[in-house]
Amino acid sequence: MSSLRHSVCALDCPDTCSLLVSVEDGRATRLRGNPEHPVTRGFLCGKVARYLEREYSPERLLYPQKRVGAKGEGRFERISWDEAHDGIARELTRIAAESGPEAVLPYSYAGTMGLLNGEGMDRRFFHRLGASRLDRTICCAAGTAGLSQALGFRYGTEPEQFRHSRLILAWGANILGTNSHLWPFIVEARRNGARFYTIDPVKNRTGAAADKHFFIHPGSDAALALGIMHVLVAEGLCDADYVVRHTSGFEALRERVAEYPPERVASLTGIAQQEIVTLAREYGTQKPAVIRLNYGVQRSERGAMAVRAIALLPALTGSWSQPGGGLLLTTSAAFPLNRRALERPDLQPREARLVNMSELGKALTALDHPPVQALVVYNSNPAAIAPNQNLVLEGLRRPDLFTVVLEQFQTDTANYADVLLPVTTFLEHTDLYLAYGHYYMQLARPALDPPGECRSNVEIFRALAQRMGFDDACFRDSEDDMIRALLDTPHEFLRGITLERLEREHFVRLALPMPFLPFARGGFGTPSGRCEFGAETLDYTPPVESRLGSRRYPLELISPKNDDSMNSTFGYRPEVDAQTALVSLHEVDAASRGISSGDRVRVYNDRGSCLLAARIDTSVAPGVVCARAVRWSKLAPDGRNANALTSDRLTDAGGGPTFYSCLVEVEKCAD
Repeated sequence: MSSLRHSVCALDCPDTCSLLVSVEDGRATRLRGNPEHPVTRGFLCGKVARYLEREYSPERLLYPQKRVGAKGEGRFERISWDEAHDGIARELTRIAAESGPEAVLPYSYAGTMGLLNGEGMDRRFFHRLGASRLDRTICCAAGTAGLSQALGFRYGTEPEQFRHSRLILAWGANILGTNSHLWPFIVEARRNGARFYTIDPVKNRTGAAADKHFFIHPGSDAALALGIMHVLVAEGLCDADYVVRHTSGFEALRERVAEYPPERVASLTGIAQQEIVTLAREYGTQKPAVIRLNYGVQRSERGAMAVRAIALLPALTGSWSQPGGGLLLTTSAAFPLNRRALERPDLQPREARLVNMSELGKALTALDHPPVQALVVYNSNPAAIAPNQNLVLEGLRRPDLFTVVLEQFQTDTANYADVLLPVTTFLEHTDLYLAYGHYYMQLARPALDPPGECRSNVEIFRALAQRMGFDDACFRDSEDDMIRALLDTPHEFLRGITLERLEREHFVRLALPMPFLPFARGGFGTPSGRCEFGAETLDYTPPVESRLGSRRYPLELISPKNDDSMNSTFGYRPEVDAQTALVSLHEVDAASRGISSGDRVRVYNDRGSCLLAARIDTSVAPGVVCARAVRWSKLAPDGRNANALTSDRLTDAGGGPTFYSCLVEVEKCAD
């Protein structure tokens, strides 16, 4: 018997695709994009098009297990769910009694973007326990801070409007690799005469397809934005009417950007002076112009300032006023769901301490009063993805640390678990999805039965709450109860969106005007309702760990997302491991070190080292090397990936990680 079922891609991507699953006799035979969804438009990225290989992989975890080998060794034996739940409840109860509940630390991120399995019953469980709270900063915290300072709201130009643009700047945005469903709208715009430029330290697939690529020094994006402002102001290319009506602080801004003439900005960014002037003139005269900003620019020491400065540009040119103008970083805050009703922070006995996930190594090795005694990991793989990897692994090896991992595969982190629990994929459970790259809410029901004894995060934390004796009514909520709680809000953007409607239609556009021009008439989420330039705090200082800061090591390492990886999700695939086992060098840097393509090299700094294979190409400029993220460390010959090199130093605001402020040296390994 065959059927066609609806689902939603839950992976950490702005596209949040609507899926159609062909099922025959209970087994999925085909996965494709829903042609009726206005952004998915019937196609999938190469990663998810092959997702059924993951769904039916013989490497899937199917049963609860407990560790029988040393931590990190990855040896386990099967146990029952009752044994698993009882053992976890017993240990958490003991630790909470002996050291206080804050000795328990949850660690999770966006392994699923589903709201129920990502931040639902788990949050309720840890709040009720009184566990330490996790400050989830690993991806977008600095960008969130910078965008909020600039606009007040975290949303922007809808992707469908890019077809109307005349100039499109992809700034730190590898659209073909990490936002592929925006690309058809860009193609349509280019067919109508639009120009498409990329700004990035690495010339990736998107840069190769651009009309022009600008190689920028890592972490210098704020300087370029200030240089563009200088030209716009000096040459009278600002929209005077928009500036007067909808901004504040322009005169102070005029004085501040006078300090960033193109010749100075050229020395800070590595982009030629005349190229900066030409880019600014085009941006100021081509109407409408839009910026696709992505999170790469905020993974440096000046990341929040970079996002803030770039996000101010559309207010100077008034491009928010036109369809196809403005800026898009995220749309996530346009979904004003009732998160408190889902997460129930009121269950906390008192507000627990907040632990920054970007400092996990420090948390596991140095945090005190109390020290972390239990770590519960789900929807993440910190042994691979967290910065300062050697310190993280030191913490995970602690014999007195009780570690629980919920996973689909035996990842790097899973190897350190005391108890390892098998969880469902997004095709196997109910969830609700917002998006951070479009404006459609989506519902997914199980398209497939879970294999073996896999259970959803919701089921696992619901059962653990029962074992711990938490008798609050919220722990008996069904998935539908949780969805209704999320949708219980009077905000106008969610008007008319109900569970029943989502059940019928599968995806529903937010109650927004068409076209949605969020700041055409001002309406910024700032105290004044205007775009506040805030020139007194708008500036640029090179990162400490950069070519213009510390010169302890000569090369700047960038470790951007690999096109086929989806963070560490697909790291088990051999071709993904091969892609993330490379480091790209410019021929000038390679020649001075006697390195040829294919050579085994050691990339190192004071924090650690990793072994990679050299690739000499033109994707990087001199002084920059690129190692794609995120390799499964367990597959590397030395058990390390590029995060053995990155620091746990934090960004200028938001407390985010500084993955791209990283100095290294590269040497050829002896045969």
